[in-house]
Amino acid sequence: MKAIWNGTVIADSHDTILLENNHYFPDEAVKKQYLKESANTSTCPWKGKANYYHVEVNGELNENAAWFYAEPSSAAKEIKGHIAFYNGVEIESDD
Repeated sequence: MKAIWNGTVIADSHDTILLENNHYFPDEAVKKQYLKESANTSTCPWKGKANYYHVEVNGELNENAAWFYAEPSSAAKEIKGHIAFYNGVEIESDD
């Protein structure tokens, strides 16, 4: 799977975890130069507290377009160390 924004591949992995229709990419598969810290957080009743990143490519900022669970609940422990995308970031299959 690939995560693409503003014409640039920002994540690429054959080992994503599909959860609630979101592909969670392993941390090492994400090109961190395109992520910027965000103070935004949210809470999922069953996964826990999510932290966000802004995605910036070619000078364009997509606010809070990536999220991760630093300490997910035990029910969602498989997504620890993974990052998901939304808000216009295209997720495409390698096939």
